[in-house]
Amino acid sequence: MEKEELEKIREQVAEIVEEVAGAAQLGPHQLMVIGASTSEVAGKRIGTGGAEDIAAAIYTGIDQVRSKYGFDVAFQCCEHLNRALVLERAVLERLGLTEVAAVPVPKAGGSMAATAYRRFASPCLAETIEAHAGVDIGETLIGMHLRRVAVPFRPSIRSVGMARVTAAWTRPKLIGGERAVYALPQVQESSNCE
Repeated sequence: MEKEELEKIREQVAEIVEEVAGAAQLGPHQLMVIGASTSEVAGKRIGTGGAEDIAAAIYTGIDQVRSKYGFDVAFQCCEHLNRALVLERAVLERLGLTEVAAVPVPKAGGSMAATAYRRFASPCLAETIEAHAGVDIGETLIGMHLRRVAVPFRPSIRSVGMARVTAAWTRPKLIGGERAVYALPQVQESSNCE
């Protein structure tokens, strides 16, 4: 892919991730899951034309925003690795996640997961996670890795390259029925002087 096209992909991804991070109010110790088919970005059917240069552009756009907000990121592998997730070992340990053993490569894990694995300081794979937000580039089906309850988010950019983009952030379940209260009432100061 041409250098200008890769730069456009990086910019699009950064803008999408920025919008989702803002909507989800992501900060330190919160987690965003990324699913990305570089094949779909290039206009091919998922799993048929992985491209590491596209993965590098996507990774750079995400990392630019991640470093600004301080959230953690996990990259979903393809079905050949049972959709395991690449993340930093420190995150796996902090969250008490179950580690699985594999090294993602473009033909088994996907170009995006393989790129993330090589760029992380201490990469490992988790079997599953419950992320606070997620971005799916190319319909890779990240929903299984989002916390309940997922709130669909429509970014201003709806595709990266030729791949459709979907996104979501999550909120806690609302419980208790019609009498439940979800926020403390505001205390109004009295204007009476005594």
